[in-house]
Amino acid sequence: MAELRFSYGVMSAGKSTLALQVEHTWAAAGRTGLLLTSHDRGGAGTVTSRLGLKRDAAEVGPATDLDRLLDEAVPDGGFVVADEVQFYAPAQVEALARCVDERGVDVSCFGLLTDFTSGLFPGAARLVELADVLVPLPLPVLCWCGRPARLNARLVDGEVVREGETVVLGDTSAPGGALFGPEVRYQVLCRRHWFARDTGPARA
Repeated sequence: MAELRFSYGVMSAGKSTLALQVEHTWAAAGRTGLLLTSHDRGGAGTVTSRLGLKRDAAEVGPATDLDRLLDEAVPDGGFVVADEVQFYAPAQVEALARCVDERGVDVSCFGLLTDFTSGLFPGAARLVELADVLVPLPLPVLCWCGRPARLNARLVDGEVVREGETVVLGDTSAPGGALFGPEVRYQVLCRRHWFARDTGPARA
């Protein structure tokens, strides 16, 4: 029976690597499906992992009619692997659920639960409400202090910020810098150090 699965974790938990592995395994078994992504750090229309893996994918943007895309690209009984689902609109998540229920398509989703403010992403929240199976990613990710990392902090020029646009890709400045705007990066923290805005000892 087809399922809607949501595998979730903090940054660096290996979600994109696992998404690529699932897509490869299903395709190698002779199944026909579609790899989706949204706002991948490698650029539009790609799924990239920190291990260096990369695959072309269909980009899901705010205006993407996911019902139509899935109807055209995925046969009944096929599969969908959806990475970066935290950036999907709730209505797009519902389209994934309909694809499972009405056409027997297996849908495996991967993404973050919470944004840099610690609030649930709308897409992730809808998946928590609708998914048949919720799967915490097994790879342990640690805060600088050694405790389990639970939250994603956004740093702008080295300072933790709690305000701003929800979607801002990290590592956005080039070496040499100010000309290209502020440096934006992310760091996973435990709850205690997220509240304290403490990113740990300065690294040499």
